[in-house]
Amino acid sequence: MSDEATTEMFDASALGPVTAPPATPYRVLARKYRPSSFEDLIGQEPMVRTLSNAFDSNRIHQAYILTGVRGVGKTTTARILARAFNYELPGKVNVPTIHMPELGVHCQAIIESRHVDVIEMDAASHTGIDDVREIIDSARYRPVSARTKVYIIDEVHMLSKQAFNGLLKTLEEPPEHVKFLFATTEIDKVPITVRSRCQRFDLRRVEADVLVKHLAGICAKEHIEADTQALAMVARASEGSVRDSLSLLDQAIAHNIGGRIEAASIRMMLGLADRAEIIDLFHNVMSGNCAAALKLIKAHYDLGADPAQILTELAEFVHFVTRLQILPETAQDPDLTEDERLRGTEFAKSLSLMVLTRAWQMLLKGLAEVKDSNRPLAAAEMVLIRLCYAADLPSPDKALKRLGELDKLITSGSVMPAAPSGSAPQSVQSLRTTSVTAPHMAASPAAHSQPALRLNSLADIVALAQSNRDILLKNALERDVRLVRFEQGQIEFELGPQGSPQLAANLTRRLQEWTGTRWMVAVTSAKGTPSLKEQSDAKARDALADIHTNPLVKSALEHFPGAKIIGVRMAESLAPVPAPQPEPIAGDEDIGFLDQNDFDEDL
Repeated sequence: MSDEATTEMFDASALGPVTAPPATPYRVLARKYRPSSFEDLIGQEPMVRTLSNAFDSNRIHQAYILTGVRGVGKTTTARILARAFNYELPGKVNVPTIHMPELGVHCQAIIESRHVDVIEMDAASHTGIDDVREIIDSARYRPVSARTKVYIIDEVHMLSKQAFNGLLKTLEEPPEHVKFLFATTEIDKVPITVRSRCQRFDLRRVEADVLVKHLAGICAKEHIEADTQALAMVARASEGSVRDSLSLLDQAIAHNIGGRIEAASIRMMLGLADRAEIIDLFHNVMSGNCAAALKLIKAHYDLGADPAQILTELAEFVHFVTRLQILPETAQDPDLTEDERLRGTEFAKSLSLMVLTRAWQMLLKGLAEVKDSNRPLAAAEMVLIRLCYAADLPSPDKALKRLGELDKLITSGSVMPAAPSGSAPQSVQSLRTTSVTAPHMAASPAAHSQPALRLNSLADIVALAQSNRDILLKNALERDVRLVRFEQGQIEFELGPQGSPQLAANLTRRLQEWTGTRWMVAVTSAKGTPSLKEQSDAKARDALADIHTNPLVKSALEHFPGAKIIGVRMAESLAPVPAPQPEPIAGDEDIGFLDQNDFDEDL
């Protein structure tokens, strides 16, 4: 083949158009903004100060062990130390120092983990004695180009027992040109013989306000607009981990490409609930409003919130209120919203410490149930129901005190327990009296020193159930009880079609607890009067029918064709009769609640 042919074969123009080199691959924020010096490391000031003094006074140890949760800077600190051991600027600096204003001879290679004298080993994949033997053998030789040979062993707790034992002698008396840097998340798994040969530094979780400032600085460098509240939510979700916060920020930027990062989008991305609504949920639970609490958690679940996360945030607010009660200055935290500060202070003043600690314990137990359940929403709802019904229970010390008062009353003869029916042996009768009579007396010891509460009607019992916050019984009494006979201490009623067979037994027990006297409650087949709900519905229908005959109403309906009367509220009624709210029809006008007395006066 001739030279001309060869030239033509390899001519650039014969190979087609030359393509541009590929763009620089994207680097995640956690790697792009990884600290390269102690000035960039955030939240670890005690460690930085100790190491600065050690280097300045030339008291550099032979081995360091760094421990802490994930993402707080253990491996990063190890690389910064490796760079400090070998920092060198020709003609300027040639000694170990942590003051590194510019890149030295070995800095870039160490930062990129490619320096021949800085050996990084992952103990999770190199756990055996053979891997440690290689370190021991190579440690005898001096570094190739740097001043110090540095061994960085990440997740050192995963080394085997033989590997730790093989490392002990070299770790205790290493050559002068060798330094060891260990990093671990589980310091307790590292043998004490290894820990005693190292200087230990516990890296702390980074505070939320420090993380927010750090994230805001990165957003500015990336030309990303973000709300402070959104960044605070990211910082709170990361739980003090810088790496986790940067990963979440990366995700938030991708979630809001071309737009501003706002709290609503972060809440949707993380499956979080609105902080104000978490406070509303806490209020409903502490006041025993089960229906409102269940509606609220269902609404959050429909919007994508995780039930376990909702309970976690609720537990965090319980902790916040408890802390406010003990340390009122907690309210001055700048990361708190105005709603958290004001309402949290109100809760801290109105709720007892015992109630808060009980709610905390129930939430922790319930959170484990929700995480293990195949139906997390149902499990979370059951946790909230337990919290609602436990909100007004007496604390253990108060319950014991009341039981003690009961024992004194029985011992002194002031209270004689009722003799049980039947011919049971005396020991059985005593046991039955203790197990049945004592609880209701312990719950209300004042019932024996005051006149018994007199109830004159079924409405009085309904009001009593409502005052004692037994909403289920109140609703059942209104809906399912068709009264046949009512006397003081005795009730007979016909059970409604949806009534529970246990209603009579439940009502007997409750009346005895609330009044301190025995009530005979029986279900009969006799025809009873309409239930309270049926009476209320009938009155509403009659009022709605009567109002149509009112001349003034007729005139109003004639002036507004297509208008409908949807309900009538009597002026003397304390609670308006609820009526369905129909969807408005185009061109129609609705007349809402009409006052019957007003029409009578006009006529």
